[in-house]
Amino acid sequence: MPSFVNPEKCDGCKALDKTACQHICPNDLMLLNKETEKAYNREPEMCWECYNCVKICQPQAVEMRGYADFVPMGATVTPMRSTDSIMWTVKFRNGMLKRFKFPIRTTPEGKAEPNGGFDEGDGDLNSHQLCTGPVSHGLDSLTVFKK
Repeated sequence: MPSFVNPEKCDGCKALDKTACQHICPNDLMLLNKETEKAYNREPEMCWECYNCVKICQPQAVEMRGYADFVPMGATVTPMRSTDSIMWTVKFRNGMLKRFKFPIRTTPEGKAEPNGGFDEGDGDLNSHQLCTGPVSHGLDSLTVFKK
C-alpha cells in the first residue's frame, strides 16, 4: 500500500526547500507543494513501500495503509522514532494496541563499510567478483571466466 500524507498533520518541514520525506525517498516520489506548504506523494502507484518517509516524518503526517493480513481494515500502524530505536504502534479496529520496539542502526552517517568487513576479492566493488562471494558461499575462491 503506498504512502500518503495527511495534510492536517503535515507542516511541510516548516516550508524548507526540501522536506525530510523528499530527502529520504529512494524513488523520488515525495514533493512539497509550494502553495499549500504540504508534502504529497506524486505517484502513489510507484511507491516501493519502504516506509522511509513514514519513519522520518516528525509530525507523523506520512502514513502507510498496512496490508489486510497484518493490519485489518480500520487499523493503523504508527512509528515513533527515538535516537536508538523505533517503536511501532499497531492500533486494531477493536481499540487494542500492540507496540513493538526495535533498535535502529547505530553506524554514524558516512561510516558504513561497503564490503561489510570482508577483505577478500580484488578490492574493486565494480568488478565481476562479489566481495563476499567466496566466504558467504563456503568456497575458497570464485571461478573466473576469461573472455
